[in-house]
Amino acid sequence: MSKIMRILLSSPHPYPALTGIGSGLQPKRFPSGSGYLVHDLIAKGLAELGHEVFYLVSHEIGQPAVKGITFVAEPVGEADVLHTVLGFDEELASAWRALGKPWITTCHMDPVAYRRLREALEGGGRERPPSMENWIFVSRTLAQLHGRERHVCNGIDPEEYKFSEAKVDYLLFMSSMDWGMEKGLDVALSLSVRLGFKLVVAGTAVSQERINWVAELCREAKADYVGDVRGSAKADLLAGARAFLFPTKVDEAFGLGMAEALMSGTPVICSDRGACPEIVSPEVGFVCARPQDYIAAIERISEISPAA
Repeated sequence: MSKIMRILLSSPHPYPALTGIGSGLQPKRFPSGSGYLVHDLIAKGLAELGHEVFYLVSHEIGQPAVKGITFVAEPVGEADVLHTVLGFDEELASAWRALGKPWITTCHMDPVAYRRLREALEGGGRERPPSMENWIFVSRTLAQLHGRERHVCNGIDPEEYKFSEAKVDYLLFMSSMDWGMEKGLDVALSLSVRLGFKLVVAGTAVSQERINWVAELCREAKADYVGDVRGSAKADLLAGARAFLFPTKVDEAFGLGMAEALMSGTPVICSDRGACPEIVSPEVGFVCARPQDYIAAIERISEISPAA
């Protein structure tokens, strides 16, 4: 490495974004989500490379994953570069930019979500996000939706997953249940009823009412709803599935669950929305444009090698 840098990362979530114990059928912590997990992994990776990382989070509920990460309560002015998540710390990013100091922002938002964010910030008299010139998008597809090119795909930590060629007779649907229908939960349940396969549904929501509603939908469809699963239990669930079913209806910025499944040797059956075709090639899964495509894909799961 040519230069050791002092890097200030900021994010509004409690650290770590995910703990080793899932909440099951109980509400999840807020804020939480895959974007925050990725930011934690960036901090970890930068520290492992020898950089000095200052992490500005809402509060800490756990220790840093590696040496070299220092929690801070306020911005560290002597940092060489600032790295924020779009939608948070816009005033900090703008102030940093005004000083002529290097900064980058990770964008997980599609143009519709970004427009809503900008309108909300401007309507509340708050600082609007700085220009896109230093944004890094989490997929090529997302960058193109914003009329840009620069992107770095989201990453995961291979040590958190298990690879298995042996599969158990179930398909897995995993998502935040706050967005369950947008991610295709109803499609997955309908397919399981129509084709008669066992479906395991994983993921929780902010409210207990929402969780109970999802549990009832799963009960009616005879699907197994396990809620929030993490750590080794999540790794086993991903590795054991015959396929990861992701019939999302929204333009996915990336789709971290698909990457987690592929790391586990599990084929992915997804829609053609957003970055899905960018993540899933014919060697590792099926991209579906029509309802009948899902049926054909499920019947052809055995054609995909877990080692592909």
